Amino acid sequence: MEGPDFDLHFQPAYGEAVTVADGVQRITVNNPGPFTFHGTNSYIVGGKSVAVIDPGPEDDAHFQALMAALKGREVTHIAVSHTHRDHSPLARRLKAATGALIVAEGPHRAARLLHEGEINPFAESSDIDFKPDIVLANGDIVEGDGWSLTALLTPGHTANHAAFALGDTSRRDTGTVFSADHVMAWATSIVSPPDGSMTDYMASLEKLLSRDDRLYLPGHGGPVTEPAAFLRGLRAHRRMRERAVLERVRAGDRLIADMVKVIYQTTDPRLHGAAALSVLAHIEDLIERGQIETDGPPSLDRAYRLAPGGAA
Repeated sequence: MEGPDFDLHFQPAYGEAVTVADGVQRITVNNPGPFTFHGTNSYIVGGKSVAVIDPGPEDDAHFQALMAALKGREVTHIAVSHTHRDHSPLARRLKAATGALIVAEGPHRAARLLHEGEINPFAESSDIDFKPDIVLANGDIVEGDGWSLTALLTPGHTANHAAFALGDTSRRDTGTVFSADHVMAWATSIVSPPDGSMTDYMASLEKLLSRDDRLYLPGHGGPVTEPAAFLRGLRAHRRMRERAVLERVRAGDRLIADMVKVIYQTTDPRLHGAAALSVLAHIEDLIERGQIETDGPPSLDRAYRLAPGGAA
């Protein structure tokens, strides 16, 4: 199985509203980094009456760019994919300026309870003050003038992650999905316990694979133009990582830090902390499936071993 064909050729055009699909504009925040690529993408959907998807961080230049692009148009909804600080905080300021309703799966929460003494490594990245006006269940639809957004709940990157399928109100389906951080063309999504769950992430990939969409517009980077093939590549990549973790445990590695040195030896060292959390996410999933075991709750510094009768 081959992994996804990542695309690093993306021009962010900071501060400009770029048309990326029929009735869809993208404005990219100037917040590049190892986890955001060239920046966070905000999307404007519709014509005279619009929705804004993922308004972004509390950034004045980006707010002004959004307001300039929205001039003369009614903003009815602000859709938020998840509550990391590069996606959701500006929703409050945009709501105050436009009167739009904020819609999302819900407030920020972890995928599981923290273990005793555990510290959430992404706590400072979480927008814990976020509260939507409308809580969306899977399949719920919000509509505007000539457009609709259907919530596709895709937990994994965060517990409250949602993608949004764009529809024409005359026929619902356009084949375009705003995939946020669940599926991105430039890199795999970070899955970091306790905020994220690999079990949930893999189930969410399968949910999207059951659809027949033609275009994904992600939260970072450029579009995914062949979603089905890309999703299969992501699934294969995660399964490859899972096998690599099992192979390292079978070879005698007991600590996640030792596994990361081998599995991610060609990865930017700045990302090794996130890589360790990804390994932990795989290990939690493997423990749940009875292939790996440890003494006590899984953590970054716990020692791991193959479970009797688990991985062959």
